[in-house]
Amino acid sequence: MDFFSSMNVSSSALSAGRTRMNLISSNLANANATRTPEGGPYKRKDAVFAATPVDSPFNRALDGATAQQVRKVEVSEIVEDRNPPRLQYDPGHPDANPQGYVAMPNVNVVEEMTDMISATRSYEANVTAVQAAKSMALKTLEIGR
Repeated sequence: MDFFSSMNVSSSALSAGRTRMNLISSNLANANATRTPEGGPYKRKDAVFAATPVDSPFNRALDGATAQQVRKVEVSEIVEDRNPPRLQYDPGHPDANPQGYVAMPNVNVVEEMTDMISATRSYEANVTAVQAAKSMALKTLEIGR
């Protein structure tokens, strides 16, 4: 893998990680939103990642020579969680049904915080990979001195 391919892979992972963190933040911010423009409570959103080949001259030259192909990550789609809203008994709430239950978002705060920790660790790992690639490129340039 050449220098630019490694930077391309890491930068795509950083971008996908940022999207994931934005979705987690949105889920947490709307954990108590009982009304949306579409109607009903907020629905949890999640990113679906897909691995796509990196196109570079180096990879094309090695096509078929190795069993592994360099791949970057992309957000292929953003999906809404299909789990039903949780019902909470609150007869005084303006959105309560005739039985006194309010349809609350299907957001589990503990699960979202766990996802946030995982996304943060992944982001940190990719920043470290970018720094390592940059350091190797600088060391390579020092050889010529």
